[in-house]
Amino acid sequence: MRFEITRLDHVNGTTVDSTVVDAASVDQIVRQAAEIGQRLWIRPAETPAS
Repeated sequence: MRFEITRLDHVNGTTVDSTVVDAASVDQIVRQAAEIGQRLWIRPAETPAS
C-alpha cells in the first residue's frame, strides 16, 4: 500500500510539500517528523483505476 504524506506549515497548517511513499517508509518519516515537531497529514494514496 502507498501513502501520501503532506508536510504542513507549523504556524498556519498550509501544505509545504507532499510525497507518496510505500508503507515501509511511513514509520521512518513519522519518527523524523516527531523528533523535530513537524506536522504531517497522512492518507492512503489514490491508485489509478485498472
